[in-house]
Amino acid sequence: MRHKIEQVGKIGVRYLLILINEILIHFPVKTHLIVFESFNGGDINDNPAAIYRELCRTHPEYQKTLYFGIKGHRLAQVKKENPDIQLLRRWSFKWIWMVARADYWVFNSRMPLWWHKNSHTTYVQTWHGTPLKKLGIDIAQVEIPGISTAAYHANFQKEAHRWDYLIAPNAYSEQIFRRAFDFQNTFIRSGYPRNDILYHQNNSANIQLLKQHLLGQSNTKVILYAPTWRDDDFIYKGRYRFDLPFSLTKFFKAVSSDTILIIRPHYLVKDKINIHGFEDRVKIMADTDINQLYLISDLLITDYSSVMFDYSNLQRPMLFFPYDLDHYANELRGFYFDYLKECPGPIVTSKEAFYQALKTFDQKGKFPNYDAQFEAFQNKFNSWEQGAASKTVLQAIGL
Repeated sequence: MRHKIEQVGKIGVRYLLILINEILIHFPVKTHLIVFESFNGGDINDNPAAIYRELCRTHPEYQKTLYFGIKGHRLAQVKKENPDIQLLRRWSFKWIWMVARADYWVFNSRMPLWWHKNSHTTYVQTWHGTPLKKLGIDIAQVEIPGISTAAYHANFQKEAHRWDYLIAPNAYSEQIFRRAFDFQNTFIRSGYPRNDILYHQNNSANIQLLKQHLLGQSNTKVILYAPTWRDDDFIYKGRYRFDLPFSLTKFFKAVSSDTILIIRPHYLVKDKINIHGFEDRVKIMADTDINQLYLISDLLITDYSSVMFDYSNLQRPMLFFPYDLDHYANELRGFYFDYLKECPGPIVTSKEAFYQALKTFDQKGKFPNYDAQFEAFQNKFNSWEQGAASKTVLQAIGL
């Protein structure tokens, strides 16, 4: 009974919010009032944050009318970390008022369809990654409880039709977005704003400062391990595990004595990783800005994660360790590109091959015989990335 009352209460609040929204969106928009949101208010990061910072740099006079929407339970922490940024608690009356009168929305994920926008608000959708797995209408069978495949496709189309602009990081993504989102408005062919920092701060002096700040030492080799989040690897619902697919002892035998391993796990498992005995050489960093981790890393190890696209802007080696490739065989059929042929580095599936690849990297600083493959990957996915994406976006939308 209590659950039913709570559900009815939530529905009632939603309808009240919708009613207020329907009234407020008929007010005139306020010039240069811009609401940013990243992952529905999870934090200040990704493409919206990069665009925000560039706008503050080029037009500091706008800063008083720029806001980030943040989820209520994250508000205190985000405010502590970003004291100079104006925040709005999502679904508060102030947020409702600002969103309804905003000149621009700059978001990287979808808004609920029942939340309408002012007809004079410009909706800039940055999205949040070069697509690896099937998206939107391209998903043949949607397996989300409570919604049919047809309804999911229709909802995705309705949302994408509200976007006035959509950022495309490369021609490959533009082609997929046009079809998978049924996007019919203006593409901004800019690369991803979040990657600009990888071009501006990729110098030895800055990297040494970052290493000192994050690791407490400036002259050390760094290997970043950023695997895919496996949501089917749980002990029971709500409690997940994370077992390293390699031995730390054998890992460090394969690399030089000055090597630090950074593990970038999903936040749900960041406290479940056993690094006992290696605390001085292994750092678990689930919350650090991932661009900073890219910048200080000499090698990226991943499997099926789209981090490969962003990291490749640094033109540094990558090692692919899909240790559960057989389990993921069906998943690979849902990829947009040929994973086994197009990855810009060696693919190893056994521990023995993994340790041998580490030795090769340690000795040569790269993986020989992958130059042509890496160049093809760069041409396909990074040809629009020049470190000026944020500026290009702002020019495209008239700011």
